Amino acid sequence: MASLVSLQNSGNSISFSSHLKSSITTNHSFPLNNNKLKLSFSQDPNKLSSLCTYAASDNTKTNNSTRVYRRHGSNTHHRLATKNRPNPRKLNTENRNENHQSPENPTFQSVDVDLIKLCREGKVKEALDCMGQGVSADYNDFGALLDACADTNSLELSKRVNDLLRRSKFAGDIDLNNKLIGVYGKCASMRDARRVFDKMRERNLASWKLMINGYAVNGNGADGLLLFEEMRNGGFQPDNETFLAVLSACASAGDVEEGVKYFELMKNEYSIALGIEHYIGVISVFGEAGHLNEAVEFIENMPIEPTIEIWQAIRGFARIHGDIDLEDHVDELLLEFDPSISSENKLRVPTKKKHSTINMIEEKNRVSDYKCINPFKGEGNEKFKGLNGQMREAGYVPDTRYVLHDIDQEAKEQALQYHSERLAIAYGLISTPARTPLRIIKNLRICGDCHNAIKIMSKIVGRELIVRDNKRFHHFKDGKCSCGDYW
Repeated sequence: MASLVSLQNSGNSISFSSHLKSSITTNHSFPLNNNKLKLSFSQDPNKLSSLCTYAASDNTKTNNSTRVYRRHGSNTHHRLATKNRPNPRKLNTENRNENHQSPENPTFQSVDVDLIKLCREGKVKEALDCMGQGVSADYNDFGALLDACADTNSLELSKRVNDLLRRSKFAGDIDLNNKLIGVYGKCASMRDARRVFDKMRERNLASWKLMINGYAVNGNGADGLLLFEEMRNGGFQPDNETFLAVLSACASAGDVEEGVKYFELMKNEYSIALGIEHYIGVISVFGEAGHLNEAVEFIENMPIEPTIEIWQAIRGFARIHGDIDLEDHVDELLLEFDPSISSENKLRVPTKKKHSTINMIEEKNRVSDYKCINPFKGEGNEKFKGLNGQMREAGYVPDTRYVLHDIDQEAKEQALQYHSERLAIAYGLISTPARTPLRIIKNLRICGDCHNAIKIMSKIVGRELIVRDNKRFHHFKDGKCSCGDYW
């Protein structure tokens, strides 16, 4: 049934008429002020959608206004249109029925997006954009997104996945939240990881282990140890993997006493079967703190025969701390295990193979590469020169021992200035807002001179400089590094 109802002022009254499909008309009148009022209802008998139009005008005014109310089913949508005001947006509704599913267009098919495929192809941003446009994600999609974020180490994309996960029905899933904690740990953002951890209503052993290991890898071993004690007080039973994370936290904090304490606790109180990885964990605790003699004594008193992996670990710490005698002694021992190990290592020194050091910096939603063979010019170069001058004034002295080329002293100092991580930091300072942290990813181990230089840089620029080399994360802030100068 279609109906039209109108009310119109006539002098001091209103006439009311109703036009029905059966051509029945009803008129009514009642007093009204000098205003014109028109009310109409229209209904399409096929679509059953009603339209109500209300118009009121004042004879003393030149502007007319119309209010339109449209109601579909039980929902009412209001639209205000002014006669003398242009419509800023026009919607093209000519092909609307062709693109939306409706009773008139039952053949409409929604577009399916394979989010997992996009993640496997490395198109995480495209997958997130699709989700932002209404594409729904299931449990496996969120798992694939988090795995892809862990591979890219992109903090921005990880936060976008976190926001979408919080608004989904999987917000309380333990496994997905654990994955998110691990992703934030790989992105060197333990603050975000702790937020996720604290908001979890339920946690399992993996949740605690990921947090402890994340603190250890990012140089916050002391926080990891505090969390481990909190875990024990909560009634959780640590396993062998949890103790590996605890030993790593002790090494990161340089706390030898705690490392030995937890090693004994693992054996005596929890009766965990010790593996080679646990012995290497204790050696790392001694080695990171520079207690090489205690490390050797620990190896000699082990109930099992030392393996190649154990001797290689102690040799690595001997190199870091410059103990040449211990390094030579371990080389002789390794020669007895496998002659190729020692000989291959010695053959690498004289070879003149050119390696290209690459650094990546995450800034402005993109990742840029920097190579030490091509120093940049322009504004970045000027910033770099100015920063070198400030570092000299702050007490920086180049350590030319890390330059292995046979060149003069001045050339060695210049070579150190153009290490790729310094180029990446200089560009990041001019391309990102002030006081924001910089995240640098390096494919080689950071040298000692750059380590000292970046500590001074962090104090000069007042920023947190996060550098991840092939060994660990270094959080430089206020002239200090999270590794405690042992890495």
